[in-house]
Amino acid sequence: MTEHDEQIQESDDSAVGRAFWRSFAVIIAVVGVGASYWYLSRPPVKVVEAKDVKRPEAAKRERAKVEPPDARFVDVTKESGVDFVHFNGATGAKLLPETMGGGVAILDYNNDGFQDLLFTSGRAWEWDEGKPGAPVQKPTLKLYRNDGKGHFTDVTKEVGLDVPMQGMGIAVGDFDNDGWPDIYLTGAPHANAPKKGSNKLFHNVKGKFVDVTDAAGVAGRVGGWSTAATWVDVDNDGKLDLVVFEYVDWNRDYDLSQPFTLKGHGRGYGRPREFPGTQPYLFHNDGNGKFTDIAKKAGLHLNDYNGRPMGKTLGVAPIDVNGDGWIDLVVANDMVQNFLFINQRNGTFKEVGADASIAFDAGGTARGAMGIDSGYVRNDGTLAVAVGNFANEMTAFYVLQSPDPLIFKDAAISCGVGPPSRIFLKFGLFFFDYDLDGRLDLFEANGHLENDISKVQESQTYAQPAQLFWNAGPDQPDEFVEVPAAKMGEDLKRPIVGRGAAFGDLDGDGDLDVVIAACGGPCRILRNDQKLNHNWLRLKLVGNGVTSNRDAIGSWIDVTIGKETIRRQVMPTRSYLSQCELPVTIGLGDKKPDAVRIRWPDGSVQELKDVPIGKATTIEQAKPVGKAG
Repeated sequence: MTEHDEQIQESDDSAVGRAFWRSFAVIIAVVGVGASYWYLSRPPVKVVEAKDVKRPEAAKRERAKVEPPDARFVDVTKESGVDFVHFNGATGAKLLPETMGGGVAILDYNNDGFQDLLFTSGRAWEWDEGKPGAPVQKPTLKLYRNDGKGHFTDVTKEVGLDVPMQGMGIAVGDFDNDGWPDIYLTGAPHANAPKKGSNKLFHNVKGKFVDVTDAAGVAGRVGGWSTAATWVDVDNDGKLDLVVFEYVDWNRDYDLSQPFTLKGHGRGYGRPREFPGTQPYLFHNDGNGKFTDIAKKAGLHLNDYNGRPMGKTLGVAPIDVNGDGWIDLVVANDMVQNFLFINQRNGTFKEVGADASIAFDAGGTARGAMGIDSGYVRNDGTLAVAVGNFANEMTAFYVLQSPDPLIFKDAAISCGVGPPSRIFLKFGLFFFDYDLDGRLDLFEANGHLENDISKVQESQTYAQPAQLFWNAGPDQPDEFVEVPAAKMGEDLKRPIVGRGAAFGDLDGDGDLDVVIAACGGPCRILRNDQKLNHNWLRLKLVGNGVTSNRDAIGSWIDVTIGKETIRRQVMPTRSYLSQCELPVTIGLGDKKPDAVRIRWPDGSVQELKDVPIGKATTIEQAKPVGKAG
């Protein structure tokens, strides 16, 4: 069409348009005249006196009243001998790493059968050392040995762990299959430009620890800030690999240059969205104490549309999501989308978080995710992934009823966890069966970032109460019921600036106790004093060290009772920057198991008979014929 033809076409279109609007005006006028005639000629309205008519009441939905059991937690920190106080290095500059630590691990470091405690700590910043307010002695991580009755002794120095660092998270695993648990610690950079990475690997030599970080090659990048870490066998070769995530790309000068304020109350701690993202490490266990970072080749490096690293990770839940026998990774990110890495069984992973509806909230928004855990909460094959989010964001409760299709649904509101959790800032979070009834309950350790937060938000406090949700069962109107102080004791509800949290049987009575690590304050040991007389199994699995890792991490224990199957994974990595005990405690309620089955990491299956109830049992995997271990 020529330019002239286009002008003609435009003129014709204008004429047609004018004709249309003239016709439309005529129609409106005709309708208006008709309406006026009807209104003026309508019959008079008959006024009827109103009568008091009794209307039937709307039917009310009767909700079954479900009461959590009376199972008290008692603060025994002082009498336990654990005197750990976390030091975060804060002197007023408000540097982001000061408010994020620390973690706690429950482990049996000396193989005496009793669960010991390890805490990470910060230290004075290099530029503050010697100044008023800085500690005279450099704080270190702390290891406490358990005497088997819940009494602890500080053995940090004698075992070689009196190492000062800006500590964050802990991962415990026997990487060389020698039968002694080794310790990996993540940390933030201590100075503006450190000479090497901040993370440390300690090899356990029969109860003494030797720093083998440099020889193993797992320190991380210079200036890196690592957080969540986990020992898992990603390629099923019988050796534990090490997956380490970073938070944000941080340094002191950049932090201080940002105008972070607390709404008229001076400088505030920065938000993660103001810092660049990061990439994780996947340190493949090559044997002989050597590791190679294959994260990029394995598909764990993700970039945004501008080619910048996406990750801002604070938690990881290793779980075989699709049931194919290979460990997958659910990753909790702070203010960027969560990741779901599916193991492709060829040394690589595929990220499918958005496709699986686990990356965002229901409105497509990324939340401030901290701690994370997973578990089979309904004893019917339903997998749940819980994520503790920032203040005024509900805890996410993603439910997967079948891996085909691999699509999660956030059931936080319908299951009862969402509304009560919304107000708090959630960090440590885990599933555990505190009343031993056979169903997984949910625990959350809470605490804010800003010690002056109440000055700008009346609904918020720095120290916050922990929360415990009892699993009432899927047939109840509220599947998870928040436990009131009257049912769990005032000690658990007493506010704390909660960070890492873990569970384990610290006093050898069969039920699960709780440890909470605080930021810049004393930890808390909470003894489980439930007296419900429920049956339980406690199994410590020992892999053959050849085709399965010796810790048996990644194994599954299935306990069948009638038509129900209680499913538990051997996985110490849970919560926020923390590790729970390696043995698995399974509550049975008032019942006894019909069958107990173990699926080892190498895929072999073992049926157990006559498993003792009410006592700890060690199960060793047979070594493969013709192979030495």
